[in-house]
Amino acid sequence: MTPVWVFPAYPLLLTAPFGANLISAANRAGGLGAIHTVPVALASVTVQGTGFLISFMVCAAFLYRLMTQKLPRDHQRPGVFISIGPSGFTCAGSCACWPMAGLWLWGLSIWFFLVSVGSLWKYLRPASKGKLRFQMTWFSFVFPNTALRVVEQVTATEALATALGSNGLEIFGCVLAACLVLVWILVFTKMLQCLWRREL
Repeated sequence: MTPVWVFPAYPLLLTAPFGANLISAANRAGGLGAIHTVPVALASVTVQGTGFLISFMVCAAFLYRLMTQKLPRDHQRPGVFISIGPSGFTCAGSCACWPMAGLWLWGLSIWFFLVSVGSLWKYLRPASKGKLRFQMTWFSFVFPNTALRVVEQVTATEALATALGSNGLEIFGCVLAACLVLVWILVFTKMLQCLWRREL
């Protein structure tokens, strides 16, 4: 079992950030009266909560697996990064209304990020003899992290920085975004190399 099982809940996890962006864009454009903001906000938060509950149960089962067994097989380990997404996207969607709850969810996504990086530690050590072969699961290095403003984590960090008025978090979000772009380029280049060599 890996956090990839959470993928069916991902469409639900995107509703609160989309709802918040819709209301914010309508407000900036002066068209706030053109949409019903309260129903949009309530519906997006409700659907977001459902998605987060589903993903939280999957992540809890995954953590239980980690505690009772061992890490997933080497080629599945990049998928561990998917566990960052649910709390990151939920943080990004809830920061405008509940900054403290957003802070808690942001901390949870940071914790999952550290666990995910730790799962690859044997490949990151200088004396490592192991090699992580490219698989399409490498795109898990990029997608879930966007929520941290790496996308989940990055988006959540930017939303939290705005809600709390923190310049430090804004800078951290920009650094995460730059790192995310570099990782995306690395993964995409590696995919093209494997396609060229017919190793994929």
